[in-house]
Amino acid sequence: MKNKAMMDAVKWSDEAEAAMRKVPFFVRKRARARVEAHAAQKGRKTVKLDDVHEVKQGYLENMEKEVLGYRIESCFGPQGCRNRCTHDEDLPALLESLLAGKNLLDFLKNTVEGPLKFHHEFCVALADCPNACSRPQIKDIGIIGAAVPEVTGETCSMCGQCVGVCKEGAIRIDETRQMPEIDRIKCLDCGQCAEVCPTETLRVSRRAYKILLGGKLGRHPRLAEPLPGCYDKEKVFDIVSRCVDFYVQHSRDGKRFAQLYAESRDALMEELAGYLRQT
Repeated sequence: MKNKAMMDAVKWSDEAEAAMRKVPFFVRKRARARVEAHAAQKGRKTVKLDDVHEVKQGYLENMEKEVLGYRIESCFGPQGCRNRCTHDEDLPALLESLLAGKNLLDFLKNTVEGPLKFHHEFCVALADCPNACSRPQIKDIGIIGAAVPEVTGETCSMCGQCVGVCKEGAIRIDETRQMPEIDRIKCLDCGQCAEVCPTETLRVSRRAYKILLGGKLGRHPRLAEPLPGCYDKEKVFDIVSRCVDFYVQHSRDGKRFAQLYAESRDALMEELAGYLRQT
């Protein structure tokens, strides 16, 4: 079956591949599938440059019809990432329902001059671990899974596996106390130290999420800023809802959330103060 799938796989010419690499990464997978479907409709087993150009033209002409007003991006999640921190499969569906109910498409139609494009959409990215494959740092709202480690009272075997697995250098062994110590400033809460600890001297105390706000690319890129602490699924839902409401209430003339966040950060923090105090 595997060999047959490889034989049936669509091939790409070098020119078509080069053209596809110029497509923005956040729509590249979708665009690639469309080009392959377009080539298949023409009876081709190899995608050529003209297929890419034809799909691109149709894409530009019909983009506004496909804009939803919001976009949710995620990384591998339960389908294959061994670094998952949260083991929670409900959050993407909850956020999809939340954003669909905010009627962002009508909001954009009323506030953006000219045809809508995908970059006008409010974008939320979910990553299951600090590797952040879905690039939450450059989205309106980024959500990163966290597995917060803690030191227990169990006797440490001094094996050093926790030190070896930590890519941040956030774990050291106190030779006097014969116990591991966690540098909370360096720690990214991936939980891998607890995963390899054979004595449960280190364990995951909490599985939750970190939230980043106000990231974007474009002519004036900026990285999203993290909110302090970690949040459970319900608080993530509420914070995202508050942020979207703030965006709708204050954005004018197509102003993006990242720009609004940069200009009105203090006002938004006041809106979120009740949630931040509970972390």
